[in-house]
Amino acid sequence: MDGLTIRSRRTVLPEGERPAAVSIRNGRITALSPYEFRDPAGAVLDLGDVALLPGLVDTHVHVNEPGRTEWEGFATATRAAASGGVTTIVDMPLNSLPPTVDPAALAAKRAAAEGACAVDTGFWGGAIPGNLPSLRPLHELGVFGFKCFMSDSGVPEFPPLPPDGMRDAFREVASFGGLVLVHAEDPASLAAPSGGGYAEFLASRPPSAERVAVERVVRLAEETGVRAHILHVSAADCLDVLAKAQADGLPVTAETCPHYLTLTDDDARGTASKCCPPIRDAANREALWQGLASGVLSCVVTDHSPCTPELKRGDFATAWGGISSLQLGLPVVWTAARARGHTLHSVVRWMSEAPAALAGVSGKGAIAVGNDADLVAFAPDETFTVTPSALHHRHPVTPYEGRTLAGAVHTTWLRGVPVTGSSTTGSPAGRLLTRQER
Repeated sequence: MDGLTIRSRRTVLPEGERPAAVSIRNGRITALSPYEFRDPAGAVLDLGDVALLPGLVDTHVHVNEPGRTEWEGFATATRAAASGGVTTIVDMPLNSLPPTVDPAALAAKRAAAEGACAVDTGFWGGAIPGNLPSLRPLHELGVFGFKCFMSDSGVPEFPPLPPDGMRDAFREVASFGGLVLVHAEDPASLAAPSGGGYAEFLASRPPSAERVAVERVVRLAEETGVRAHILHVSAADCLDVLAKAQADGLPVTAETCPHYLTLTDDDARGTASKCCPPIRDAANREALWQGLASGVLSCVVTDHSPCTPELKRGDFATAWGGISSLQLGLPVVWTAARARGHTLHSVVRWMSEAPAALAGVSGKGAIAVGNDADLVAFAPDETFTVTPSALHHRHPVTPYEGRTLAGAVHTTWLRGVPVTGSSTTGSPAGRLLTRQER
């Protein structure tokens, strides 16, 4: 028998959720048919009321290999991704050694990833002081865009761009039609925490730091014409600035993350929940949901940023700032989204369609004829309690430990081949993607 048809009464298509059958041949979706369709030349898998989603696309992942593989690594990160319904990741240019800021570093990153990835993997480049001549060559080698910091990145080999350097980088990237990603916190608005508690840490990174930084990015986007994306928006104070920029027709987009949509400062009882920018209060969280509903925030991505358990110890002044959630992002967001009346169709738009469009990852992000058969069997009403022993990223530190979540990933398919669940077979099947690749 040649080919496979997967059918579900809850197939999430670009136009909405409906019963449908998805036919697959040679790794691609070849047809969408009524639910009752049965291809006599191929196998049929009936999911019934288990939903069928497109594979998620997570464009904000820190894999950290090479150089800091003890923090994570391509094998462990992508195995966690597959278990969470993520079929494509785009790796950030830090915290690997070397960071992805020139062609040689990109070659080292690709060499480390080759043959190790359970899901498809692309790469962002980085913009730092002194690497302006490397931006165009990296673009030509297929990176999906360029990340920069306005404030300290946390690692010395990836310093922030000063204002003039940021302007120069924006102009250079605009000259070849590229994309810039900005960690937007104004350094002059930040301070060292006055103590080791969460209240002191939160006060050291106020919402105004994000707003001032976003205002600066908007001005530079208007001046240079570059396409700019604001990473991990945690402060709802930024939403009106972003809304105005988008209404004015500026090419400025923004994302947020599962932890900002689900946790609050009251949940920050241990350093597993420390991240930069920080998790804020409940009113701010609800305003971020409004920003998603309105479209001002277009993407929900994890900012998976792991480290060793030793670096997570200590207090909020000294612990590493990062949350690992590749495997949990979908159920975390779905649990909170459905409680607010949102649909699976909206979650797919935020976590698959929009990130794929942002990065220009072709053939991904939707169940559509011609796309890669990257699919997820997701039981939206099934619940489970988060236990670290079930997590696949290298160090199972999570602020979600003990939480009961709705939505369980049963199987993830990459180009029609199972990459998680009881039917997982073979060696890692993930491909290394470039911007030009179909």
